[in-house]
Amino acid sequence: MPPEPFFSCRGIDRADLVRTQPERLAEYIAASSSRQLVWNNGLPSIGGDGRLRWEGVSQPDLFLGIADEVAHFSATEQPHANARAAFDMMGMLAAEEAPLFATALSLSWWHSRHRFCANCGAGTEIVRGGWGRQCPSCSTPHFPRVDPVVIMLAEHDGRLLLGRQPQYPPGRYSALAGFVEPGESIEAAVARELHEEAGIEVADVTYVASQPWPFPSSLMVGAHARALGDRLTVDTTELDDARWFSREEVAAAIAGAKDAAFLPPPRFAIARTLLEHWLDERGTRP
Repeated sequence: MPPEPFFSCRGIDRADLVRTQPERLAEYIAASSSRQLVWNNGLPSIGGDGRLRWEGVSQPDLFLGIADEVAHFSATEQPHANARAAFDMMGMLAAEEAPLFATALSLSWWHSRHRFCANCGAGTEIVRGGWGRQCPSCSTPHFPRVDPVVIMLAEHDGRLLLGRQPQYPPGRYSALAGFVEPGESIEAAVARELHEEAGIEVADVTYVASQPWPFPSSLMVGAHARALGDRLTVDTTELDDARWFSREEVAAAIAGAKDAAFLPPPRFAIARTLLEHWLDERGTRP
């Protein structure tokens, strides 16, 4: 089994049945033990210990779930659009808090973008403890969605293909990725993205692991593929660069060696999990 990706542990009990029981929700809201997530500058607030910060319930728009018999809520905040600020916070966040952080951020983002009915244009209302919206005009229900994204390592003759995007910090290389398109399987999306971005053909696409990604609301589907050749044609509208890295170079990067060939993805990115899994399979994890 691969290492468990950040954001992917169980988190709290989502208590789906409670969402459909207004009386029970009202009891939880009124309980003195219930807690509400604190937000800061459009992001869930994180304390110095890496844990999410909570306060008394005042605006329980979103029912996040139950932990240790305590109900947890959140307001529908306008999420922060600054990815750099969000990524800096990720470095502070405790792994066990990550699923709840992702849930609150993704849900809030969805509500901020779905205030009007896609069917008739009327304003919608929050229902199901924040896990849906209802149009009072045409009665159309709306539910949160996630966007599937494939993220993959292509391997050829013991080397991995990694690329860098313009917004990456200097020296960083990571796995290539792209959204799954309508009518497309995961395997087809992996092959298409690798061909579009790097010009290579692949076979033997296999699933490795998945990870929620709350920027704004994706499901990252990690995969591995066998490249049929190593000649690259890089799409410079998507990538600054792409290149092959040896097992020794990947191991040195993960180990944080000063002379490493590249800066690896951060611990909270599933690309890091894919690299660690690849090294573990080959017994070369530092």
